[in-house]
Amino acid sequence: MTTALVTGASEGIGLEFCKILASRGYDLILVARRQEILEQIAKDLTTAHAINCHVISSDLARPQAAQQLFQATLDRGLQVDFLINNAGLLQNGFFTELDLTTQENMISVNIMALTSLSHLYANAMAKQNGGHILNVASLAAWLPIPNQNVYAATKAYVLSFTQALHDELNAAQSGVKVCALCPGYTATKMMDNPAQGKKLTVPGSMLQSPQDVALQGIEACLKGKPTVVPGLSNRMTTWISHLFSKMALAKTAGRLYRKNLN
Repeated sequence: MTTALVTGASEGIGLEFCKILASRGYDLILVARRQEILEQIAKDLTTAHAINCHVISSDLARPQAAQQLFQATLDRGLQVDFLINNAGLLQNGFFTELDLTTQENMISVNIMALTSLSHLYANAMAKQNGGHILNVASLAAWLPIPNQNVYAATKAYVLSFTQALHDELNAAQSGVKVCALCPGYTATKMMDNPAQGKKLTVPGSMLQSPQDVALQGIEACLKGKPTVVPGLSNRMTTWISHLFSKMALAKTAGRLYRKNLN
C-alpha cells in the first residue's frame, strides 16, 4: 500500500488532494494545525475508501516543525511515497502596513518548511528506490506582484527550487520525481480570508475549481513533469511573463491589485 503525506490537508486544494488520493487507494497522513477537523476528515475518508488515515497536527511556521513532522512519521513506522507540500500562507496589502511577524510566518511556511520537508523526504525516498514530491507554488511565482510581494516572492522560490531539484534528482537517478504546481485564482478560502489582510476581488469566471487543480497536480507529478500550470489562460500568463521586463510586469500587476483590493 502506498502512502501520501499532505500538508494543509484540512481544506481547499489540500483537502481535494486527499480525496483524490484516497479514491485511488492511497493511505494518507493528514497534516494541518486543526486536529479536530483532521480527525473528521480522516474518519470520512476511511469510511468512504477503506484506507488508513493518520493525523498529525503541526504548525509549520514553528521552528523545527518540519523535522518534528518527519520524526513523527518515523516514530509511527510510516513510509511516505508521495509528499505534497501544499500548506501555504498569503497576505494582501502594503508591505509596510502588514504585520511583520505574520509575514515572517509566511516565509517560514512557504519556504523553510517546504524546503526542509523536501530535503528530508527526498533522501528517505531515494533509499526506498523512488517516490514523488509535489510542491504547490502559484501563478504568482511567475510575476513580481506589489501588495502581494512577499507571497509572490516565496512562490517564485518554490518554483525555482522545485525545477532545479527535479533536474538534480533525475541526474542522480534517485527515482524521486519532483513537480511544481502553479495554480491561478482558485475557489478556496484564500480568496476571502480576513486573516490575510485585504480581500482581492476576482470575477467568478476566473476561478478554477480546487478539484481540477489538485487532479492536474497529481497527474503531472506521477508522470514526472517538472512543472504544471492548470488552465490555458494561466499558461498564457506565464508565456507573457517572458516578453516584458520584471519592472513593467510589476507596475501592471500593482495597478490591477490595488484596484481590486478592498
